[in-house]
Amino acid sequence: MPLSTSPKYRCQKSPSGSRAFVELNGVRHYLGEYDTEESNQKYHTLLAEWTAGRKNLKVDQNEITVVELAARFLEYAKGYYVKPDGTQANELANFKPVLKQLKVMYGNIPVVDFGPMALKAIRETMIRDGRARTYINKQCSRIRLIFRWAVAEELVAPTVYQALLAVPGLKRGRTSAKETVAVRPAPLLHINVVQSCVSRQIWAMIQLQMLTGARPGELVIMRPVDIDTGGKIWFYRPITHKTAYRERPRTVYMGPKAQEIVRPFLADRAVVDFLFSPQEAEIERRTKLHELRKSPKSCGNVPGSNRQIQPELKPGVRYTVSSYRRAIERACVCANVPLWTPGQLRHNAATNVRKEFGLEAAQLLLGHAKADVTQLYAEINELKAIEVAEKIG
Repeated sequence: MPLSTSPKYRCQKSPSGSRAFVELNGVRHYLGEYDTEESNQKYHTLLAEWTAGRKNLKVDQNEITVVELAARFLEYAKGYYVKPDGTQANELANFKPVLKQLKVMYGNIPVVDFGPMALKAIRETMIRDGRARTYINKQCSRIRLIFRWAVAEELVAPTVYQALLAVPGLKRGRTSAKETVAVRPAPLLHINVVQSCVSRQIWAMIQLQMLTGARPGELVIMRPVDIDTGGKIWFYRPITHKTAYRERPRTVYMGPKAQEIVRPFLADRAVVDFLFSPQEAEIERRTKLHELRKSPKSCGNVPGSNRQIQPELKPGVRYTVSSYRRAIERACVCANVPLWTPGQLRHNAATNVRKEFGLEAAQLLLGHAKADVTQLYAEINELKAIEVAEKIG
């Protein structure tokens, strides 16, 4: 907090003498005799703790309730889980059901009374609600993270968090919680058949995922400025990605086939504009429909010609992961094939690369390299990834 906006060191005069105080959140905190070294030190200490606590002072750990803890953590999470472009990261949305359940079931109890049995009760509620075992384990881990954060903020005694660590995760085959179905590659026949049911933008992203193993979130934000086209292999470095907060670099390698897919979208486009635009897709769709209606061969029998075409939502400047997924789902319905998702395409790419080049090559191409590899090992990895991209396109 800038000094100019900090609560002031103030003086309250009385017949018995002058007392120093500072007003925080509408409450006066008296510091001792005015204009003394001791009161000045107390002022700076209190102000520093207030600022570090996001304008909250330390509370009695025996008095703070679960609902108060949840509110403070949510305030912290809104500022912490943010992408480099300033938008909210998805992890915040993952915490909201957890915080809601904490407040509903245990909101009014002191945090000090929240122990392993309370965590087990929340877990059992999720099992009864039909949640999958892996989801439940992740949500319980988020509850522990909330209490670990609270320990660092001196809102909770370390023993409270340590007690929650004693609750193990649910084990496969030893719980009534349902199991999730493992994600499998999408059948190639089901992929190819949707081409006529999607825009060229969506089809380009589908093909790119198959060739490069890029994540859906990396493709929807692709821009010319982020693509190095200076060599035989193109390097796409997303402005943000899943592990950016861990300071891990991410490069998507594009061989000849991938380049041919991307090249038409680079023409006549500002370097900071997104490559795949739903607005352009909607214009192209309407233009094509208009031409079909005007064609003498159509005889007025063009599908949908007697109804007004309205998009599901007003198109944005770029696709989101959700809108990309919905476009594929609608295409699967249109093509009358079982639903598959963009996430499965990444598995397709991984399976193909692993089959031909081995597990290590698949990890490299998909961005699964460990963070603690040496610089020499990273250079060898990049050469290997380039070799793979040249061969598979």
